[in-house]
Amino acid sequence: MKVLLYAEATRLISKSGIGTAYKHQIEALSRAGVHFTQDWEDVYDIAHINTVGPGAKNVVRHCKNKGIPVVWHVHTTPEDIRNSFVFSNFYAKLSCRSLRKKYAQADHLIFPTHYTESVIRRHGVKVPGTVISNGVDTQIFKQDLCKAREFRERFSLNGPIVLGVGFPFKRKGIQDFVEVASKMKDVTFIWFGAKIWALLPKDIRKILRDPPQNTIFPGFIPQEELIGAYSAADIFFFPSYEENEGIVVLEALSCECPVVVRDIPVYKGWLENGVNCLKGRSNDEFEQIIRALLKDRDLSDKIATNGRMVALERDLSVIGDSLLKTYEAVLGRCKS
Repeated sequence: MKVLLYAEATRLISKSGIGTAYKHQIEALSRAGVHFTQDWEDVYDIAHINTVGPGAKNVVRHCKNKGIPVVWHVHTTPEDIRNSFVFSNFYAKLSCRSLRKKYAQADHLIFPTHYTESVIRRHGVKVPGTVISNGVDTQIFKQDLCKAREFRERFSLNGPIVLGVGFPFKRKGIQDFVEVASKMKDVTFIWFGAKIWALLPKDIRKILRDPPQNTIFPGFIPQEELIGAYSAADIFFFPSYEENEGIVVLEALSCECPVVVRDIPVYKGWLENGVNCLKGRSNDEFEQIIRALLKDRDLSDKIATNGRMVALERDLSVIGDSLLKTYEAVLGRCKS
């Protein structure tokens, strides 16, 4: 078996969750011993598509003409487009019909969570599918005290640290992150994520340019430094309103950084409040949770240790095996 792993505009998406998921697939298939190509004009038995642009449309047409089964990875929904970039809500409305039509062309869908599957089913897409996590490389994302020390030294940080990671979009809860920070002046809040100024609404640009004194927005940092950030932070605080999974959450779990998230449906069934994370629904709750977690070392250690177990269940070696089984099942069904 040979698989096409396809994503368009790979440089453009390299700092996004889709870009990270695509890299994860490359590593996962390598570990599983699956032959793959990234050239859609190559010869292959099955296509695994990650993006939803015009390039993907051409690949689907090519595969249909050749009788090649198409697996489409659902990274994009109308729900996770909303409240992101400039005009994103308008684009989200337009995308409903377009995404439904595209996903309906696939022979099989891959969903990162059961929640994402439920979203797509509500939009009327009935194509068979499988839930497979985007995964995390637990061999790379693991607690590293040396990198933690280097991180603290680089940013001259001595006290407690609350960390956030991701594009600074409204959907990610960036405004809530800052509001909670403004109530906790004795704690440093730091958020890493590429600042694509042209895509950000005016109110978000204002937040990034004039944050509270205890809040830092350094922009994008490479993976090595990010591991140091996860290792140094006392808490990973991710108040996102909508996710399909949240790869940064998996990274934090893998690095044993205690995770605090918003209580939203995507985490149901794999993140359990008080066991491997803490969940809140308002900024007042988030403040209380963060203060409690900073004070209670036993609770922090328990959340961190159990979080690592969640990440290990989603290690890329596990993901590679799951992808291989899915490809084999789709090929068997489509060729019979």
